[in-house]
Amino acid sequence: MRSFYSAKHDGRLRYHDLPGDGIPLIFFHGLGCASSCDYPAVAADERLRGRRILLVDFLGSGFSDRPESFAYTVDAQADLMAVFIRHLGVEKIDLFGHSMGGTIAIETAYRLGAIVDHLMLGEPNLEGGGGTFSRQVAGMAEADYVAHGHDNLVQAAAADGNDIWARSMAVSAPYAVHRGAASLVAGSDPLWRDRLFGLTSRRTMIFGERSLPDPDMQRMKDAGVGVQVVADAGHSMAWENPAGLAAAIKAALG
Repeated sequence: MRSFYSAKHDGRLRYHDLPGDGIPLIFFHGLGCASSCDYPAVAADERLRGRRILLVDFLGSGFSDRPESFAYTVDAQADLMAVFIRHLGVEKIDLFGHSMGGTIAIETAYRLGAIVDHLMLGEPNLEGGGGTFSRQVAGMAEADYVAHGHDNLVQAAAADGNDIWARSMAVSAPYAVHRGAASLVAGSDPLWRDRLFGLTSRRTMIFGERSLPDPDMQRMKDAGVGVQVVADAGHSMAWENPAGLAAAIKAALG
């Protein structure tokens, strides 16, 4: 595992950098998750073998630092990711982001411009209001969530059999999860959907089969955004069918 320190953001990112050829492919994880946990099986799939892949844990998650002074909003994380990717010194990158990570990927691509060759998104948040999980978290005051809400969610996830997600959540900073959730609920102006439609990079939206029907599928097609579907999976596609997600990414990249 490698690390990158940003003095501007007062934190150190940690990430896996798997060697290979071609345009690097970078993975962004969702709220309460970590790329170091979610994507090793995807990266190891034969369809993606041989190319350079980076699995990045956002600040507040996984193995990365947890500075209390950091905002943990979509914009704050995207600012840091743009700094990190420029630090890599690559001419081009391909970017995959899932859920909140997909929203951060949209904003990162906007900041990086022509550096992003292909942007791939796994069911990202495209407008304010959040999802069921983020609304539940943001519905509490940050102090209350930090004091007891976070531990309650971890225990509930474990009791429901979501052992991996519960452990990933357990090592996430509670204030980071809350601020990220509040950012998703608050939304943005312009909408993240409109920001996506305005990008000039190649773009693909990836849905889990069990998440369909979704009105955004037709919206993507109408806007010239490619669409891929991961069979036998819902929103948690990296856990439910990692080979299927690797296949969808490979198909998107062509």
